[in-house]
Amino acid sequence: MKLDILAFGAHPDDVELGASGSILSHIKQGKSVGVVDLTQGELGTRGSAAIRKQESEKASKILGLSSRTNLGLADGFFEESEESLLKAIEQIRRHKPEVVWCNAVEDRHPDHGRGSKLVSRACFLSGLVKIETKIDGQTQEPWRPKAVYHYIQDYYIKPDFIVDVSEHWEKRMEAVLAYSSQFYNPNSDEPESQISSKEFLKTIKGRARAFGRLIGTEYGEGFTLERPMGIQNMFDFI
Repeated sequence: MKLDILAFGAHPDDVELGASGSILSHIKQGKSVGVVDLTQGELGTRGSAAIRKQESEKASKILGLSSRTNLGLADGFFEESEESLLKAIEQIRRHKPEVVWCNAVEDRHPDHGRGSKLVSRACFLSGLVKIETKIDGQTQEPWRPKAVYHYIQDYYIKPDFIVDVSEHWEKRMEAVLAYSSQFYNPNSDEPESQISSKEFLKTIKGRARAFGRLIGTEYGEGFTLERPMGIQNMFDFI
């Protein structure tokens, strides 16, 4: 299935927290978007791998994704091994995305930075003809995305560009809150975590408002680039 955008996340809910408004915006513009989760999030303080799977399926329907795949790498322990890289390459070659989105280059959770480097490296390796991969017994053709963008997560990172997600804010948050095991619930008897407080949900909104203000909109999502973005018309950014 050829996709315009393939978004990777180290854990189920990473993509929703960092870039779900941008997903909704691009789908409305007619782009096809898929998600690949590297792990099942099995080490999370709250919930379980089975619950996270159900939640990711719910979020995927809300967003209108064309596909979603979980690579089943070890939460907290995956590395840039040959096995992990080949699994990511298989998905890149399977979907042939023009653009790949992945985790923040550096973040509070070490899996985010590690996932970012793994996917970025896989995007390059995916274009090498001497690396052979197969899916369903069929040899895959090399494919290298035209660009790799990193969404911004917990740590503040100065964005290289910001997507206006104001129109999609409510639905964006509906997709985030599909992961109900992870976020604020006064009736939950599970242990508290870094993201389960009411204050965390406020910081999500605050960050989006701050990014939106920089571009003159209500809400925004920030991304960083791996290389300069080429343009033909400066008036596109006025």
